[in-house]
Amino acid sequence: MEPKKIREGYLVKKGSMFNSWKPMWVVLLEDAIEFYKKKSDNSPKGMIPLKGSTLTSPCQDFGKRMFVFKLATTKQQDHFFQAAYLEERDAWVRDIKKAIKCIEGGQKFARKSTRRSIRLPETIDLSALYLSMKDADNGVKELKLEKDKKVFNHCFTGNCVIDWLLSKQSVRNRQEGLMIASSLLNEGFLQPAGDLSKNAVDGTAETSFLDNPDAFYYFADSGFFCEENSSDDDVILKEEFRGIIIKQGCLLKQGHRRKNWKVRKFILREDPAYLHYYDPAGGEDPLGAIHLRGCVVTAVESTPDVKKSGDENLFEIITATEVHYFLQAASPQERTEWIKAIQVVSRTGK
Repeated sequence: MEPKKIREGYLVKKGSMFNSWKPMWVVLLEDAIEFYKKKSDNSPKGMIPLKGSTLTSPCQDFGKRMFVFKLATTKQQDHFFQAAYLEERDAWVRDIKKAIKCIEGGQKFARKSTRRSIRLPETIDLSALYLSMKDADNGVKELKLEKDKKVFNHCFTGNCVIDWLLSKQSVRNRQEGLMIASSLLNEGFLQPAGDLSKNAVDGTAETSFLDNPDAFYYFADSGFFCEENSSDDDVILKEEFRGIIIKQGCLLKQGHRRKNWKVRKFILREDPAYLHYYDPAGGEDPLGAIHLRGCVVTAVESTPDVKKSGDENLFEIITATEVHYFLQAASPQERTEWIKAIQVVSRTGK
């Protein structure tokens, strides 16, 4: 029986022989990490066994290179990975730590052990409850919150979740609400944001979820992002970089000239509405920018050229000046999330 996939996605990996950093498609299994040159490759470029390995995060061995974590194997081999943003790195680190802990304890990695561990009633459908919580009109409201000189976009507090569960009569009391919220957190529907909620998940609090106005959380598939507040009020940003970051992550982008496909890190901003793309292996300046005001974005089945990346999960952006951009997400869900986010920004951003 093949080990199940726990997590997969693009990360930037440091070469073991050279100091070059290159984007890889990384797959976390129950007992190892595999990395591929391309998502469509059938065989991995390399494999890192997790048994006996140690994880270091944050890893600050590389100066300005942010969101790096290090995996050291029993053979004294160090492997360095870089995520696109803080929350992505933390999600990988949590799952890798849990996988290593499961190996050490002779257990199987399982997200959905919640019903047995806290006796969740069989009548509770967490997936349906999650969709209700995300409802734009009647769900938990996503807010912009500030704490410790950080700005948390598209998140909400722990006590707001319990208040919502009570208001919808999904639970009878706050203790029961805490049990349901912990289940949503343990199964990955909700994610912790900020030190207080993260420490609770790591086991330094009595419960994994906190009924607390200072504990921040966000939906797993939302546009959540945390930004440091600048203490320098004299910094003047270029107009297109002033917008609030709505969503970010790695996508495949088709080049306009050679029509080849490359992994790029994308950052979506609103007001003004721009989608900037960067070399994920490094570089603070964007390689380009797409002005989204008045654009059209749609899912497509194929691209008009012959150099195809594989026809899955493609979408196209047509700007107001009729420039066409073809992008590819890693999954149908990710494609839908990007399309919806871009559509909102294109209508509301200037």
